[in-house]
Amino acid sequence: MIIPFDYLIIGAGLFGATFAQKVSEHGKTCLVIEKRAHAGGNTYCREEEGIHVHEYGAHIFHTDKDHVWQYVNRFVHFNHFINSPLANYKGKLYNLPFNMNTFNKLWGVNTPAEAKAKITEQRSLYQQITEPKNLEEQALKLCGEDIYRIFIKGYTEKQWGCPATELPAFIIRRLPFRFTYDNNYFNDPYQGIPIGGYNPLTVGLLKGIEVRYNTNYFENREYFDSLARKTVFTGCIDEFFNYTFGNLDYRSLRFEHERLEINSFQGNAVVNYNEASVPFTRIIEHKHFEFGQQAHTVITHEYPLNYKVGIEPYYPINNENNMKKFKQYKEKSILNPNVLFGGRLAEYAYYDMDDTIEAALLLAKKELRI
Repeated sequence: MIIPFDYLIIGAGLFGATFAQKVSEHGKTCLVIEKRAHAGGNTYCREEEGIHVHEYGAHIFHTDKDHVWQYVNRFVHFNHFINSPLANYKGKLYNLPFNMNTFNKLWGVNTPAEAKAKITEQRSLYQQITEPKNLEEQALKLCGEDIYRIFIKGYTEKQWGCPATELPAFIIRRLPFRFTYDNNYFNDPYQGIPIGGYNPLTVGLLKGIEVRYNTNYFENREYFDSLARKTVFTGCIDEFFNYTFGNLDYRSLRFEHERLEINSFQGNAVVNYNEASVPFTRIIEHKHFEFGQQAHTVITHEYPLNYKVGIEPYYPINNENNMKKFKQYKEKSILNPNVLFGGRLAEYAYYDMDDTIEAALLLAKKELRI
């Protein structure tokens, strides 16, 4: 029996597309199948008369990895977008990440020394917490009352769907304070948005590779397994193993997109809404990712959502119970060397885009033995 492909790749997101490109470049044959109607996974952009709408939430490419930056620039050019989000709390706007602009508006301090003294003063009230038992205690110990109450508590409780006192402390291991008037969210030397949105990146990665859309692997698993010598699986690892050890938990998101016939709605790409009483976590205005000058704009309200099988999983809930189950799935995955697992869902981890691409390149190089 002739096996037509070297690799069956399940999922046309960044991991699957990068792996396919790299092994194809070295003479391997690939079939990519994708259950959605498009490639790119959650980086997919829908065009709205010149505005590239990040359909599944804001994606801002940033990396400190020279080789990853050089790799993606083979396929697309990037603009000079710098991520500088704002936080809205009771109608007041604060700069993120926490920097001198934030501290100045919050406390009226002007110098790094004044800001450090204020943080030390606020933290001192909670230093009796030697071993934080939950996220709230951890945050108060790290930053004190004001920053926790305004920037962390409401937003985090919305994001995770439970009180901060019920969240594990390790979610906030540290809080970065910047004592400069610099609103750049990332420290990475390379940052931007692909010119024309993310779709050209995916098109470049998958050029010359057979991709079948609207195709669900699990609806005809035996048939698809017969098509290739090896399988690369980028979906949910618990689903692959028929939930043998139980479901892994996630938080999901719901997006409400709206076109407005005005030039600009909020003047910034991303504005977080920190109050618990506001049901959404942020508003994205997509044109600002690419410095758009259109007469209209498109905004997206982002709502956290309880996850259930059948909707898109976004954030793994890496508590003790879930990590125990994932360890069992991981151990089971090693038993079949002809199935390779990669990406945020298969590895039950939150990955930035550059981490995803790097991991796919490493797996491809391992397979190619280069």
